[in-house]
Amino acid sequence: MLSDAASLWLPQAKKIPSPNWNERPADSTIDLLVIHGISLPPGKFGGPWIHALFQNRLDPQADPYFATIAGLRVSSHLLIRRSGELVQYVDLYKRAWHAGASHFEGRTGCNDFSIGIELEGTDQIPYTDRQYAVLAETAHQLMRYFPKIGTDRIVGHCHIAPGRKTDPGPAFDWQRFFTLLAAVQIPRKKTGYEPEGS
Repeated sequence: MLSDAASLWLPQAKKIPSPNWNERPADSTIDLLVIHGISLPPGKFGGPWIHALFQNRLDPQADPYFATIAGLRVSSHLLIRRSGELVQYVDLYKRAWHAGASHFEGRTGCNDFSIGIELEGTDQIPYTDRQYAVLAETAHQLMRYFPKIGTDRIVGHCHIAPGRKTDPGPAFDWQRFFTLLAAVQIPRKKTGYEPEGS
């Protein structure tokens, strides 16, 4: 069941609200973390285009590719840029529109019960050291907020939409990520880390 708290925004994230969200079903339990990859235009990094896409402000004249996606209404809860900057677009308790047609362990509509994190990158270009570090820290924090998210419930978009999506792609090193995640859990538990509001 969802928390009665009004909202949940990570204090370390830059807040850029997206209008593309709705309420989760009342009986939802957030128990899945989905990792994505995104670059706009494809293969290019930096610039305002990811923000613009998630805020329905993408200029279809700015790049030929944008004309093919300018009408999409999509979002993600979080984005980690190449620099490691963390951006939040949607309240974590709300339903961001990141997964599309998807399924996990017999359930469809993964947006209902998942958190989505976009990594600025492509399937072929290695993600940066800072992205791995921030992703591990953020995933650990989310696992404390949402205890049903275990390491076996952290997946790629490719895993919940096979045949339709490939991200975060072969460039994403899952073993490296899980090693970093395990390392960050140990000192924080020893220091009594608790999420804000706990």
